[in-house]
Amino acid sequence: MSATSLLVTGGAGFIGSHYVRTLLGPHSTDDVTITVLDKLTYAGHLSNLAAVADDRRFTFVHGDICDAPLVHQLVAGHDQIVHFAAESHVDRSITGATDFIRTNVSGTQTLLDAALHHGIDTFVHVSTDEVYGSIDHGSWPETSPVSPNSPYSATKASSDLIALAYHRTHGLDLRVTRCSNNYGLHQFPEKIIPLFVTTLLDGGSVPLYGDGGNIRDWLHVDDHVRGIELVRKGGRAGEIYNIGGGTELTNKELTGLILEACRADWSNVHHVTDRKGHDRRYSVDCTKITQELGYHPTKDFRTGLAETVDWYRTNRSWWQRAASPHGNLRPRPVREPHPSKRGAEVS
Repeated sequence: MSATSLLVTGGAGFIGSHYVRTLLGPHSTDDVTITVLDKLTYAGHLSNLAAVADDRRFTFVHGDICDAPLVHQLVAGHDQIVHFAAESHVDRSITGATDFIRTNVSGTQTLLDAALHHGIDTFVHVSTDEVYGSIDHGSWPETSPVSPNSPYSATKASSDLIALAYHRTHGLDLRVTRCSNNYGLHQFPEKIIPLFVTTLLDGGSVPLYGDGGNIRDWLHVDDHVRGIELVRKGGRAGEIYNIGGGTELTNKELTGLILEACRADWSNVHHVTDRKGHDRRYSVDCTKITQELGYHPTKDFRTGLAETVDWYRTNRSWWQRAASPHGNLRPRPVREPHPSKRGAEVS
């Protein structure tokens, strides 16, 4: 039996690259080949894929998911798609939503059209708990209606609905995952944990929005990737699966833990005006993925945070380069995609 060929969009970013490194890692038992399609925006770095760069099962293609001819050419040569590519920073979406609509909505639709045209076996669409909006008590099950409050979450909700419509209308084997807040190694230093960690390691002061009472559930990227794989291999077509980490913290509680891990104190924190439309609490009910696929988060938050801080402490060159205006590595020449059973190639 030939290896399953995966097209992974956004595979040079934080979560996507972790997914690729995991599937091609020394402890993996998966028989797969992977082509990463990534535009290499500010948050995508080839250095995130250095560990697999010489793996014969890996190919990198520098390109845009909105480029229909390129997408069709690539999709024709693969069995399955795992779609991570997205603009994902809420603050940036508030400043300007154009890139979010283009990538998250139009880009997803371009991929779906190609998947349908070329008969893709399985399409996993990676989304976020932010599409549900804020919830004061309890947790959102997958049957809850979407109620996004930021331009970012609105574009993700839009892409979810479009993706699910391709299943209902055309019968495309489409599975949606909605995760809580991720953390871990290689995360671009604009999200709260890497931003706070790198700032504190440089002796700076970190900003805490409002009263610090906004609550998020924290999910280590290891657990997220494991959940995605459970859905890819065993999930049901047309279904949504929440993936949570089981650690709810207020931003103030999170800040305290980061201060402790970085050997800093509250004198390194300054309060800033709360951002517009800041959802108070996110919480997803993971009963479905637990009962159907056996998912449980395994990474203890304090352990995961300590490992994350240690990585940023010992990989200063990575995050200093990532955060610089010209931080991305220049794309280097790469091999052509491995021919699949469909025999397509990209020139």
